[in-house]
Amino acid sequence: MSRDTIRRVMVTGGAGFIGSHSVDALLERGFEVAVVDNFAPYAGGRREYVPAGVQLYEADIRTAAFEQAVASFQPDGILHLGAQPSVKVSTDDPWTDLQVNGAGMLRLLRAAERYAVQHVVFASSGATYGTVERLPVDETTPQRPESPYGMTKLLGEWYLRYWRERGVNGTILRYGNVYGPRQDPHGEAGVIAIFAKRMLARQPVRIDWDGEQQKDYVYVGDVAHANVEALLRARNDTFCIASGTGTSVNTIYTMLAAELGYAVPVIRAPKRPGDIYRTWFDCTHAQRVLGWRATTPLREGLRRTLASFGADAPHTAAPRAE
Repeated sequence: MSRDTIRRVMVTGGAGFIGSHSVDALLERGFEVAVVDNFAPYAGGRREYVPAGVQLYEADIRTAAFEQAVASFQPDGILHLGAQPSVKVSTDDPWTDLQVNGAGMLRLLRAAERYAVQHVVFASSGATYGTVERLPVDETTPQRPESPYGMTKLLGEWYLRYWRERGVNGTILRYGNVYGPRQDPHGEAGVIAIFAKRMLARQPVRIDWDGEQQKDYVYVGDVAHANVEALLRARNDTFCIASGTGTSVNTIYTMLAAELGYAVPVIRAPKRPGDIYRTWFDCTHAQRVLGWRATTPLREGLRRTLASFGADAPHTAAPRAE
């Protein structure tokens, strides 16, 4: 699998957070790109994130309109980022989570088979692992998801494995906690975006559990480049995509306060259903096969995120952070 065979790429969820950065990375590499997005409120897609000249199909991946978009664009590869992305939403509304992440994946794979798409790269999640016995997590770690979101992402992986037997080449990427510019700070997902937005407005932040839970935070620009390399260099493989380091929520708060030069009040709250206490990843396989590793230090990524939110109007709600 090489760039010689992958020239036209369709990005589902391409107007969203990770999707829009991936579109930018693909365009920089000279690919012809189409975006599919339904602009659902749970997903955070915005029209202004779609670059001029990129074909936009406003369609839901669960519908026949999506298959029509695939038939029209005839992509060589599909980067599947369209999803219901929140653990909290999945626990509140597991039916929507199943429909988007499960039925949407099924529709996509059937379209990929029908229209002879050469390669599907699926954005899975570290949430498929649940609480693990040993750290760091790698591709061989047993998967025991503890939230509907983790369960439907794992379902997507199994659908992809099945369609491999039907001739659809598919690669799985299990992300850590992705953060950076364009992440929706108004929802329940993305502690860094939520904290950045609220702290810039000098509003309190909410920290669940004891705040010492550790996640593996990886900058969105690094993830976008991993997506491109997986599309080109992988074939029916699975990769963990993360920084390789665990950082606590309390530390994130302290680092943001240091960058801003001031602190804001912290509201403490109990553990949320589906939350995992500690996760970080071993990404050796991605480095060996894809030539990829995360290169953006956390402090630099926080600076870029703060800068991206700095010109926006303050947000006044008080969402809970992961």
